Amino acid sequence: MSGLHEECGIFGICSPVRAELAERVYYGLYALQHRGQEGCGIAVCDDGVITAHKDTGLVGEVFDHLTLSSLPKGNMAVGHVRYSTTGGNERRNCQPIVVNHQKGRMALAHNGNLSNADRLRSELELSGAIFHTTSDTETIAYIITKNRLVTDSIEQAVMRTAEVIEGAYSLIVMSPTKLIAMRDSHGFRPLCFGSFPDGSYAVASESCALTAVGAGFVRDLDPGEMLVFSAEGVRSDRSLCGTKPRKTCIFEYIYFARPDSVIEGVSVHEARLRAGRILARECPADADIVIGVPDSGLDAALGFAHESGLPYGIGLIKNKYIARTFISPTQSSRTDKVRIKLSAVEATVREKRVVLVDDSIVRGTTGGRIVALLREAGAKEIHFRVSAPPFLHPCYYGTDIDSEENLIAARSTISGIAEKMGADSLGFLPVTSLDELNAHSGCCKACFTGEYPTEVPAFSRKDKYDRRLSEMLP
Repeated sequence: MSGLHEECGIFGICSPVRAELAERVYYGLYALQHRGQEGCGIAVCDDGVITAHKDTGLVGEVFDHLTLSSLPKGNMAVGHVRYSTTGGNERRNCQPIVVNHQKGRMALAHNGNLSNADRLRSELELSGAIFHTTSDTETIAYIITKNRLVTDSIEQAVMRTAEVIEGAYSLIVMSPTKLIAMRDSHGFRPLCFGSFPDGSYAVASESCALTAVGAGFVRDLDPGEMLVFSAEGVRSDRSLCGTKPRKTCIFEYIYFARPDSVIEGVSVHEARLRAGRILARECPADADIVIGVPDSGLDAALGFAHESGLPYGIGLIKNKYIARTFISPTQSSRTDKVRIKLSAVEATVREKRVVLVDDSIVRGTTGGRIVALLREAGAKEIHFRVSAPPFLHPCYYGTDIDSEENLIAARSTISGIAEKMGADSLGFLPVTSLDELNAHSGCCKACFTGEYPTEVPAFSRKDKYDRRLSEMLP
């Protein structure tokens, strides 16, 4: 994976009886660790009292046995793993956000990125709101709280909030008596739920997290749908369903989601195999072997090998004990991690013409380093193939691509990119082939096409609120 950043993963559980829910959420977050490695948190509701712990770091670093045992038993809990698409990597920006207000307490976990966060935050600040974080999630929390003060229930407050926030948001909101799951009307980010034999329910960004905790998959939330879990069971509100065109992020299938997840009826593994097969037909190479960049390039490489008839081999080994390269928030740390993250298998690639399959190229720095590793291991030729189209435009919906100046494909030709990376040839998945990756119509491809489903913000740097805060300080 060549330098892309994603957003977060969320997980929630509602039980009819008081139970050790923090441990279940812990395992759910572990299954979603690939979606965010900068910070995490868990909040538990025990008879209306919400107790939370969160910090920067991986799930296994933030929560040990003592930390988990310090969280009480409860009947509801919510968790979050974070990558910072808006707001810096600091403890204050970790989630869930816990809010105290006149009508009680609330914990909120958010996956996505608001495209109208700047305007909404400015309006709140002008009305006297004081922000404690630099994340757009706090903006959502403020609006829900304001609406809760003038509505009869927390679900009404969430629905009113959904009518004014724009962009990508899959939410889990925990009140003293209810757990609410909400997916935005475009359905940018995935959200699904499952059930346990004991009558408990779980909500997660991906189905792999439900499997990890032993929950049976029920279904995905539809775009615009809100589910309310309580002692009375589960209730669906579809008031906003169908109000906007479906725009599920296509990169969930190409890279973000775990291969064993199923999103809206589509196996992520199968989608990546299809991408590899299409790539082999559209961008063939005269080569001896096909290898993939671990982990998310492996499925597409296997598809390429099946379609082309070339043998598939293990040409790169990944160190499993460091975070994903794309998670690193600075270029210097990305480069350092590439050096220790991957190593080439010389026996596989020496004196071979190699097809190297990865899921994307953003800046080209990681791809160039991988090409160099294979050259050092004796590869005779390297034909780089990418199971996504070229990134040409910023994303405003939770994928941290905030400037065309950082996108190598926006500044170079394909042959120019190949030369900069040291590859003998380079091929991308055609943008016209993206619809073949899933079984439903309506995916967001704005980072490839520039056709955005919402109004785009004028300024989209992820540290925009941190910069403004530093400018205000003496």
